[in-house]
Amino acid sequence: MQTTVKWVEALAFDAVADSGHIARLDTAVEGGGLNSGMSPKRMLLASVCGCTGIDVVEMLQKMRVIFSKLEIHAEAEQTEEVPKVFTHINLTYRINAAPEDLDKVKRAVDLSQEKYCGVSIMIKKHCPVNYTIELI
Repeated sequence: MQTTVKWVEALAFDAVADSGHIARLDTAVEGGGLNSGMSPKRMLLASVCGCTGIDVVEMLQKMRVIFSKLEIHAEAEQTEEVPKVFTHINLTYRINAAPEDLDKVKRAVDLSQEKYCGVSIMIKKHCPVNYTIELI
């Protein structure tokens, strides 16, 4: 697995993966950027959500849980001192599964967070990753 980050202009960079996919990283205009992409920390939060989301969808499909909507919201706080690092991350899984499938949803999320989601597990070595589940 490889990724190369190429400077575009100002503080904007394009991340190019060996898969050929490209993602823009940037910062706000007031911080010297172009506001043309996610900041690296926001991209990290998105990576946590995407990683666990893939796990949960795969497991729920295997469990034959019917749902048509899954949203994972990540919120993090960071330290005031430099380097500004996350002190914790809170994830909220919002899914429109039937109430009788809530135990299966909980099992899928627990397995993702405890065993399968490599991004969350790496992050947990630095700060807590907490999570809740909401049926919508």
